[in-house]
Amino acid sequence: MKVGVFTVLYQNQPLDKVLDGLQNLGVQAVELGTGNYPGRSHCDPKELLSKPDKIQELKMKIQDRGMVISGLSCQGNPLHPQSEIAHAHHQTWEDTVRLAEQLEIEVVNCFSGCPGDSFNARVPNWVTCAWPPEYLELRKWQWEEVVVPYWKEQSSFAYQHGIEKIAIEMHPGFVVYNPETMIELRQRAGENIGANIDPSHLIWQGIDPVEAIKYLGKHEAIYHFHAKDTYLDKRNIEVNGVLDSKHYSRFLERAWSFRSIGYGQSMKQWKDIFSALKAVGFDEVISIEHEDMLASTEEGLGKAVRMVQESILEEKPVTMWWA
Repeated sequence: MKVGVFTVLYQNQPLDKVLDGLQNLGVQAVELGTGNYPGRSHCDPKELLSKPDKIQELKMKIQDRGMVISGLSCQGNPLHPQSEIAHAHHQTWEDTVRLAEQLEIEVVNCFSGCPGDSFNARVPNWVTCAWPPEYLELRKWQWEEVVVPYWKEQSSFAYQHGIEKIAIEMHPGFVVYNPETMIELRQRAGENIGANIDPSHLIWQGIDPVEAIKYLGKHEAIYHFHAKDTYLDKRNIEVNGVLDSKHYSRFLERAWSFRSIGYGQSMKQWKDIFSALKAVGFDEVISIEHEDMLASTEEGLGKAVRMVQESILEEKPVTMWWA
């Protein structure tokens, strides 16, 4: 396994400075945002696709520092009911796939998206319950009329450009938000569709990341991994449950909050997560995504990098001489 960082936390700094700082921390891989929600400050497909020399320059900047690119990330909502938003997010997706082909990267990270309740809707409508019955009808319409047709087409588009790993981040608010919906989309739309596992999005839903990894691993559907933690405030959960729409800044009032690695769950839990990944055959990059309102960028990321370095098993296992 390798330690990586999603560089969007340094989006206001030039890439050369970011790479130098990460190299000094012992980071071995970077994940680059290419637009939509992550922004494109370090990797703008529209600028790079028309300039092969700039693409080569980007590759060399990373290779010269002994690093690799774990994936390009364009998380957005290409299924948004407002066509101008959907089109913009979809265009970024297409540009990202084309750029990944030129960079010889096999992983593109994204969200599944979420449609509205009809073709005339203005905002997404995330179905979270089965009753009243119109919710089940809505979910059926969303998947059959919007979700599956779109992702079948994108699965084919990605294959045409050599991208065999569409890594969808399971996130509440979108149609793929847990392992079950992840596998449903994979089975209905294409086998190059898999998961970008971010345990922080699973933990607050009550999902055990280790069991989720085993489930997705059985389907050979783990394509990328985000290392981000979640703190659960048991007192607030006991009163109001885990569904929480309060702003992230209201830390003491929320049911859960994103934290740096080790500040939400125990390091034993994280070691179990990394071990489960290795057990199911994922021996790739652990890409740290830093979103912690209580920690500075430098301190929070620095601690996360050290904690991951201390917890992962980088080398190949030995032959079982004892069995």
